[in-house]
Amino acid sequence: MKKTTKIVVVTGAESTGKSSLCKWLAEYYNVPFVPEFARTYIEQLNRAYNFSDVEKIARYQETTLRELKSQGHPLVFSDTWLIITKIWFEEVYNSKPAWIEDAITTTPIDLFLVCDTDLPWIPDRVRENGGQKRLYLQNRYVEIISENKFPYDIIRGKNKTRFQNAVSALIRAGIVKPNE
Repeated sequence: MKKTTKIVVVTGAESTGKSSLCKWLAEYYNVPFVPEFARTYIEQLNRAYNFSDVEKIARYQETTLRELKSQGHPLVFSDTWLIITKIWFEEVYNSKPAWIEDAITTTPIDLFLVCDTDLPWIPDRVRENGGQKRLYLQNRYVEIISENKFPYDIIRGKNKTRFQNAVSALIRAGIVKPNE
């Protein structure tokens, strides 16, 4: 009997350690992950991003996750995912591509690890949402995750503690077994 691939999305507001945590978890479990594409893509633009750019980012997230899942890995991590992109569309453009809602509701995500805002927001040329906006967006992400009845856990702590809390959440959710 073929085992299905478990999908875990590491998400949360800006500057909450998503990329580091996702990479650490993928290395620890020796499985692939979908890297954050938005930052890389936007940093390479020589202009302001637009609706079409955000849709390319969303398509990359969706396609890459689907491709990794089809390869039969026992577990795949994703550094952010379509829920953040959906809210990005809504907040910046007050619109979103028609396909994104369907992709969210039909993709079986086994667990969302929502990185808490207990880490300081560190500005850079790509980040746009510090302060109260950061907290507002964090709440929106959790709201959409909950509305879609996806299981999730809030991950707190710094560095090793954050990593250990994420591993504990994976165990509690039955994604991995202890000592795997």
